Amino acid sequence: MATQTSSSELAGKVAIVTGAASGIGRATAELFHARGASVIAEDRNPQVEDLARDGIVPLIADVTREDAAREAVALAVDRFGRLDILVNNAGIIMNKLVVDTTLEEWNAILAVNATGAFLHAREAMRAMTPQGSGAIVNVGSYACFQAFPTIAAYAASKGALAQLTRTLALEAIGHGIRVNAVGSGDVVTNILDGVHTDGAAFLAKHGENAPIRRAAQPEELAEVIAFLASDRASYMVGAVVMADGGMSVALP
Repeated sequence: MATQTSSSELAGKVAIVTGAASGIGRATAELFHARGASVIAEDRNPQVEDLARDGIVPLIADVTREDAAREAVALAVDRFGRLDILVNNAGIIMNKLVVDTTLEEWNAILAVNATGAFLHAREAMRAMTPQGSGAIVNVGSYACFQAFPTIAAYAASKGALAQLTRTLALEAIGHGIRVNAVGSGDVVTNILDGVHTDGAAFLAKHGENAPIRRAAQPEELAEVIAFLASDRASYMVGAVVMADGGMSVALP
């Protein structure tokens, strides 16, 4: 099978990217657009509107809401005629011991990181199934497999996302829809801004603990996501591809 790695490999494709206002989501939306895709860029942060341009339509929405998933898919179909790719990237984190975590905090993490992905994948599959093709990429973490103190809710949500990926993959492949995930390591984004004074600086420093001795830039994860969404990954089904600088294979 011939492969295509040109800057137009996603030409004609229509994608939804959640959590697109910043970080990995923004880098992914911009990379998809640069490679020819039309993009619905979804985020509850109004700054997602900064992405507005020909071929990128911002959507201010909360991924935890059932109607947000329906609205995103309907917008893709109404504006661009179809849906080919879904990237479930929206995610939040907190650092608290289990004994200090409230039920509200637990539910909030699971709602964004796991339930939001379920809702969007369900609606995307309903749109993709009649056309017999599509790709869903879930953005996970090394917490899909590993944990450390204070990330119980986050690790539980990413473990759920990994299992959702595998189950969806089995249900979807008969309809020509491939479902995979990427497990990221430390990426220099603003996800920890509510936990640390300078979340990006903390992640950059923490990334030095990985075998590669640095954190990733959002664009590096966007490249892996783009690969999984593209026809170059045509034989990949139900994989959780680790892009974590070796963190998941290193002994402490």
